[in-house]
Amino acid sequence: MDRELLLLGLLRGEGMHGYQLHDFINKNMSSCVELKKPTAYYLLEKMAEAGWVDDTEDQEGNRPTKHVYKLTVDGETAFQSLLRENISTYHPVRFAGDIGIAFLDTLPPDEVRDLLQLRRNKLVSALADAEHIPKHTGSSQLVIDHLVRHLKTELDWLDEVMERIE
Repeated sequence: MDRELLLLGLLRGEGMHGYQLHDFINKNMSSCVELKKPTAYYLLEKMAEAGWVDDTEDQEGNRPTKHVYKLTVDGETAFQSLLRENISTYHPVRFAGDIGIAFLDTLPPDEVRDLLQLRRNKLVSALADAEHIPKHTGSSQLVIDHLVRHLKTELDWLDEVMERIE
């Protein structure tokens, strides 16, 4: 329900068409959710069927018709319910990269060091990108702060791993 919560939350301010939603998510929310365009449209269609969003068509000149989605009263109720559930629930974190860490000792130590250094370089780059995200107002900044904190902690952990295998 996280993706529905995100879409409903974004529609609280104003009606948006699918491309606007997808573009905003890719630019600002990709650290906390993966939402492909077809999935977003599918969810919007389901939410329209449930009465959570209104789906109207908008035509500008000769451009193709766009579907504009706007939150309904029932959608606001659903948003509030999903929000409370999301905030009060612990969501376990899984680190897919730990599977490889579990088998480090099956590779030659020199290769392990080189591979971990490549991983570290990518992590440093991701951290730099996150630290350059423009400041947001209100609680949206907490999402960015969480990402930065996670990346810094991951970098510290990786440095410890690299020291251990030296």
